[in-house]
Amino acid sequence: MNFELASSELVNQRGYIGGEWTNARSGKEMEVRNPATGELLTRVADMSGEDAASAIAAAAHAFSSWKFSLASERAAVLKNWNRLLLENEEVVARLLTLEQGKPLAESRSEVRYAAAFMEWYSEEAKRLNGEILPTYDKTKRLLVLRQPVGVVGTITPWNFPAAMITRKVAPAIAAGCTVVSKPAPQTPLTALALAYLGEKAGLPAGVFNVVPGLDAIAIADAFTNDEHVAKISFTGSTAVGKKLMAACARKIKRISLELGGNAPFIIFDDADLEAAVLGAIQSKFRNTGQTCVCANRFLVDRKVVKAFESRFVEAVSKLSVGNGLVAGIDQGPMISEEAVRKVEEQISDACRKGASVLCGGHRHSLGGSFFQPTVLSDVNPSMRVASEETFGPVAPIQTFESDEQAIEIANDTRAGLAAYFYTQSIERYWRVSERLEYGIVGHNTGLISTEIAPFGGMKESGLGREGSHHGILDYTELKYICSRVS
Repeated sequence: MNFELASSELVNQRGYIGGEWTNARSGKEMEVRNPATGELLTRVADMSGEDAASAIAAAAHAFSSWKFSLASERAAVLKNWNRLLLENEEVVARLLTLEQGKPLAESRSEVRYAAAFMEWYSEEAKRLNGEILPTYDKTKRLLVLRQPVGVVGTITPWNFPAAMITRKVAPAIAAGCTVVSKPAPQTPLTALALAYLGEKAGLPAGVFNVVPGLDAIAIADAFTNDEHVAKISFTGSTAVGKKLMAACARKIKRISLELGGNAPFIIFDDADLEAAVLGAIQSKFRNTGQTCVCANRFLVDRKVVKAFESRFVEAVSKLSVGNGLVAGIDQGPMISEEAVRKVEEQISDACRKGASVLCGGHRHSLGGSFFQPTVLSDVNPSMRVASEETFGPVAPIQTFESDEQAIEIANDTRAGLAAYFYTQSIERYWRVSERLEYGIVGHNTGLISTEIAPFGGMKESGLGREGSHHGILDYTELKYICSRVS
């Protein structure tokens, strides 16, 4: 095991089922490597559908009592979990950087973001109010209760291995549900650290279970086929989300989906270009461009495109690429060789069809999965980079002639997660905000995520919302009670 990991009690190599640290029934293990160095960090239990079934059984057993726990009891556990995660911020952040690759400053920010969901939903647990309805009959009283749905299966990606888990698990637990969580195989250590801290915070056995494993299909099948699982929450690709939705339809299971994006970043002719460049850097190159809400297409008014490009290229060229544990690094490695090849293919396709590389465009001299921050100009809709989600550090710029054309280009996608635009006009602000077909819109900012607001997309970018008061409601059932009183 990596020396740095060996010294931390937060590092676990086994799954967490029913309050016990458990090896895979098969005895199999999977490698966890540092994407910055290729170093083998450790080996973790490679669990299967059979292990997932055991975790579901443990969660179902725990639900029989957890669903009757007081809101104040659930709130207290979540507050403790929040406190412990913040107290261990540095350890968890370093662990996150080691297995995911993002710069340490970004990992620290993610840990705080993850903890914020615990804090927020500790309060929301106490606000899941029912209703007393005006009656239609003097002899009857009408009551509406909110009750937890039951066991929840969560499947989360590698790009935010802490926050994507707590954004799902915190509201579920706050509502009185129990959870079986399947983290990405690239980043299981962060999930297992969260489980360790949850145990220390007072989560009863079986309320939160973690099943790491390479066989995502087998574990997902366990979620979709087991009648104890009432809801599945998935963050990942649109293709996989569609398959999960179809599988859930067989048993009419609830499902929440946070899927792919193709975010436009629109710069109108009256934009503050310095602010737009800063927002573009934040939105595009955070986590090496590997976020679902990353700016994916830069749409710039032809009148200001040259001025924007010169400022943007200057800023991008200053980004420091390297191992995320090194101070001053702005961009870490991409998650895998496969991810690098996809970026290379998109750039090659764009250049064949007339795009120009203003900076970057190649693998970084550091080798491995490091890639140069890249800006492309003269992009047109025929290019893959204009229609596909990139998930890498590539900023393609295309131009528009009018507000109507910008909105038309922006909406010309089946994705509808996030969009951004820069303007100083209040009239344009209202008009564009209302016409963009996206669940999240950033105006004059490149950073939009917060536990306070609802996060989710339109069209094929997903179903449901996470975060905010709305995020807990999907983990509840409404029960109407009609009582004759006289």
